[in-house]
Amino acid sequence: MKKFKNLVIGGIETKVVNLILITVLLMVAAFAAVNIWQTHMLTDLTTSAGEQQKRDTAEQTTAIMDTVARTSMEQLTAREARITDEIFIGAKARITMLAGYFRDVLQDPEAAPGRWHYPTPADDGSLTAYMLTPEGVEPPPAEELPEMGDVMRSICDAFGADNIYVGLPSGVCLMVNKTAGNWFDAAGNRSGYDCRTRGWYQHAVQAGETVFHVNPDDANTHAFCVECAMPVYDAGGELMAVVAADIFRDTFQEVLTDHLDDRGYRIVVDQDGHVIYSPSEDIIQAYSVERQVNVYDSDNEAFTALTRAALEDAELKTHVDLVNISGVPFYMAAARIDTAGWLLLAAYPRETVEIPAATLVESYDQIQREAIGTYNEKTGHARTTGIILLAAVLILALAGAILLGKRIVKPLNTITRRISEINPQNPVFRMEKSFRTGDEIEVLATSFADISQKTMDYVDEVQRVTAEKERIGTELHMANQIQESMLPNIFPAFPERKEFDIYARMDPAREVGGDFYDYFLIDDDHLCIVMADVSGKGVPAALFMMASKIILQSNAKQSRSAAEILARTNDAICANNKMEMFVTVWLGILEISTGKVTAASAGHEYPFVSHGSVYSLFRDPHGFVIGGMGNVRYKEYTLQLEPGDRLFLYTDGVAEATDANENAFGPDRILAALNRTADTDPKGTLDTVRAAVDDFVGEAEQFDDLTMLCFEYKGQAGQSAS
Repeated sequence: MKKFKNLVIGGIETKVVNLILITVLLMVAAFAAVNIWQTHMLTDLTTSAGEQQKRDTAEQTTAIMDTVARTSMEQLTAREARITDEIFIGAKARITMLAGYFRDVLQDPEAAPGRWHYPTPADDGSLTAYMLTPEGVEPPPAEELPEMGDVMRSICDAFGADNIYVGLPSGVCLMVNKTAGNWFDAAGNRSGYDCRTRGWYQHAVQAGETVFHVNPDDANTHAFCVECAMPVYDAGGELMAVVAADIFRDTFQEVLTDHLDDRGYRIVVDQDGHVIYSPSEDIIQAYSVERQVNVYDSDNEAFTALTRAALEDAELKTHVDLVNISGVPFYMAAARIDTAGWLLLAAYPRETVEIPAATLVESYDQIQREAIGTYNEKTGHARTTGIILLAAVLILALAGAILLGKRIVKPLNTITRRISEINPQNPVFRMEKSFRTGDEIEVLATSFADISQKTMDYVDEVQRVTAEKERIGTELHMANQIQESMLPNIFPAFPERKEFDIYARMDPAREVGGDFYDYFLIDDDHLCIVMADVSGKGVPAALFMMASKIILQSNAKQSRSAAEILARTNDAICANNKMEMFVTVWLGILEISTGKVTAASAGHEYPFVSHGSVYSLFRDPHGFVIGGMGNVRYKEYTLQLEPGDRLFLYTDGVAEATDANENAFGPDRILAALNRTADTDPKGTLDTVRAAVDDFVGEAEQFDDLTMLCFEYKGQAGQSAS
């Protein structure tokens, strides 16, 4: 880079000017070359291709319209098949929902008995749940029929349907529909109904899966319908019921009419070739009791061939072919109705395709002549205008390149100089007026200024946060020391008392925890033992723990009843529990002379008790947690300890300790660890359980406090078990 007077040779300014100038020159040259080549090419092409286009227009247009028609028919028929398929999807969805509910309710020993009754003429016209039985068969007891009428009505309402029914192997049929009156003759006599003899029931049982059964004569309405049926089996594979719902022909007609114009046809064919729906007899009649119609019986060979090919092609999505209907050519498309495996056939007259092609051919000659004349005239004007514009662009680009280069380079040089001047005495880069260019240079300068200021702010923040963390760390350490000092931590706890031995430990998940234990002599013959777990963790839980411990100990000094101690403590805490915290508590009072423990639990973990050398989980009665609500009464119970018996108490942090795969330690592993401690003292028992927890958890993080207490009763003067 060299300087010549005020011009920097080889700098950014020169490079910007050269880049823009070269770019413009290349664009001008490319534009001119392309314009000249394109003019000659288009002139020759227009002249030589005119006649060929004229000859090919009719043929190509017809072919294109044929392709468009076929493509449109494929897309339209596929879409209408999906719309029609929603009828089957809806029927299958509601019987699937009912089948799942029926299976669960029928296998539930506590399910409510059904309130089923026979239909009455008064039920006609409303969505009613009722049952039917075969002729001469008495209805089963209410407890053998599940209560599911409301669910069946709700399913009908949810799907906008008006019928659903369940056939049982006994022949009983549970129905919900609006046509209960159809089961009565003119004399008011009710008809019998054996679902086991009906095609929908037999077809579903034979197939072992959901089926769509064509029934031209419905037993209730005598109308043509398609019955969607699903067998329901128990865990052993025994048939429990067949769940079904009707799809009437009117439903197909309503859906297909919404998407039909006056000149088209829609036909629905099942997997066996039966014509389920046909709007006209021009092609084929619809299936009924009198007419067992099949597409293979049609006199229209093209129609039959198209339908046969579509039915036999399992991979079919859509297929279009030309079919003559009453002497008129139609485009006919076949599309698969996926859920039922049926076909939808759609037909449109071909004349709608030929009209645009004829019109296009008639107007082509006139358009071609006008286009050639206009093209030649406009090409001359465009060439002259292009030359003038290119000259103007070249001049403006050169001037703009010079100005742009100066505008970019000057502020960049100033920014570079200001950055080099940063030092401890001048540590901040500041915005200047010359940097406000309104483009990336201003963004760059703003970013430098922002980073510079944020760096200074960050240094100040780091210093402040460091000081604050040191202060918090000191306070948490003091809180930990205070909390530890509040829990009994001198062992042996009562060296002068030989009747028992006790050991406890609390390992908080954080610096301070919410678990606590306590034990103290109420008098010479009564020892109070407490194990508790406060909701939450950290400092709030630690403060709540200390308050709860003090209140519990104060009430224990005034009463010999474990239940009364918990009740008084709960009332005292609930009276001013703005943080809505709670604590689970197990409290027991040991009568030292007899070994009898009077205990009560406020929602705490079940204790483990050993008689002899074998521990077992003692499922004591639980009361509500302390601090949850006032005026709670707790149930008291007693444990009789013999010399050598032990009591193990713990918080949920032990049972819920998890490994890296989120598996919990659980009561079973606690029990296994305890039963390995027959020859150890209480301290050894806790060490064994903690080691088992640590081995199970591994490197996983401890999320909850781990608190345990082991008490061994030795009897008077430390006698051993006989």
